[in-house]
Amino acid sequence: MTKKELIFLGPPACGKGTQTERLAKELKFPHVDTGSLLRAEIKNETEAGKEAKKFIDKGQLVPADLVAKIIKNRLSQEDCKDGYVLDGYPRSLEQADRLDIINQEINGTEKVDFRAIYFDIDTNVLVERIVNRRSCPVCGEIYNLEFKPPKVAGRCDNDGAELTQRKDDTREVAQARFDTYFHETAPLIDYYKNKGVLKTIDANGTIDEVWERLLKVIND
Repeated sequence: MTKKELIFLGPPACGKGTQTERLAKELKFPHVDTGSLLRAEIKNETEAGKEAKKFIDKGQLVPADLVAKIIKNRLSQEDCKDGYVLDGYPRSLEQADRLDIINQEINGTEKVDFRAIYFDIDTNVLVERIVNRRSCPVCGEIYNLEFKPPKVAGRCDNDGAELTQRKDDTREVAQARFDTYFHETAPLIDYYKNKGVLKTIDANGTIDEVWERLLKVIND
């Protein structure tokens, strides 16, 4: 069996998180979400977590070397031996180079199927998604008033808790996030295209429509 290494590119609110969680369950691979991974390291008070917390507490970015170390530790674990679904990393060309080195150090001469999957979607659509996004403060379930509304308006389907809107889910903040994305992360599209490992899917549509497109490029 060839090891599958899957990473995902796309602007904020393009649906990567929803689809990658589902894909990880489908493939029985670990879903490595870098944000959750960092929070877990801090919560468990690991050596790397304590170091990361020092920067976060000061409102600073966690250094690239430390993030790479945490990622490598996670991808080295036994449950990643057949493959992984990596969400949220890399986000820059520097991180892409680091991930290449991490994978080489872990895999050695093992045969690997590495793919970068790009969620392609118009940013105007994404602004509407962000403005209409709501979440459950209890279970963390994410809803969208337009694309994935709750069964009862304003209430979580799972536990009935009142849904909330993030303070930064505004048009102004969304546009600033897109500007950052296109400056820092968008160059990765050409980076992986030049390596011949980029797969692109149309991320505009229902969750199930995008899911079918994702499965097609995974199984291609």
